Amino acid sequence: MNADKIKFIEFMIESDVLRFGDFVTKSGRNTPYFINTGNYKTGHQLNTLAKYYAKLIKDTLGDDYDAIFGPAYKGIPLAAGVASCLDEVYGIDKPYFFNRKEAKDHGEGGMTVGYKPVDGDDIIIIEDVITAGTAIRETMPVLKACGNVNVKDMFISVNRCEVGQNPEKTAIMEVNEEFGIKVHAIVDVKDIYEFLKEKEEYKQYIPLMEGYMKKYCIF
Repeated sequence: MNADKIKFIEFMIESDVLRFGDFVTKSGRNTPYFINTGNYKTGHQLNTLAKYYAKLIKDTLGDDYDAIFGPAYKGIPLAAGVASCLDEVYGIDKPYFFNRKEAKDHGEGGMTVGYKPVDGDDIIIIEDVITAGTAIRETMPVLKACGNVNVKDMFISVNRCEVGQNPEKTAIMEVNEEFGIKVHAIVDVKDIYEFLKEKEEYKQYIPLMEGYMKKYCIF
């Protein structure tokens, strides 16, 4: 595991975003680790997080896309922060936009705020994590309602590598097959597991992580 991944995991722990204990995910699974990106709450944390995303996007796509979409709610500050860091660090100035949970019937109206996509645009999605793939299935109709846009890539902070609706495939595999979207993560559950193995203070979570990964993860 490279130094950037180690630093990112440490950053999540320091920000109280990555926790270890006994939790239940949105999909109803008991898990020994939990990721709550809602706990990022300072300007420094957002800037640091966005720079990790920006580097991953730059290394993966360069500037070969037209706009950045952040699904409400957690994706909104992510998209804004990433757009800012791409410009600040790499000189890549891309527009961003996000959706409303409810359509606005006054003012400019509509379901999205910010950039207005046009037919043929290549849109990238910025999200926090994927567990069961529910959020992306809610997001795609919003994007398709904007026009005949292409969505080929999605960027997340952590790939949990968990099975989705099909017990033989991860949620990310399902998203790729269903929508043709490649999902890119800053780190995955194996990185977190390897990190814990090197830390004496987390040794009690090693067997719990192993059991969880054996039950729910596909590599």
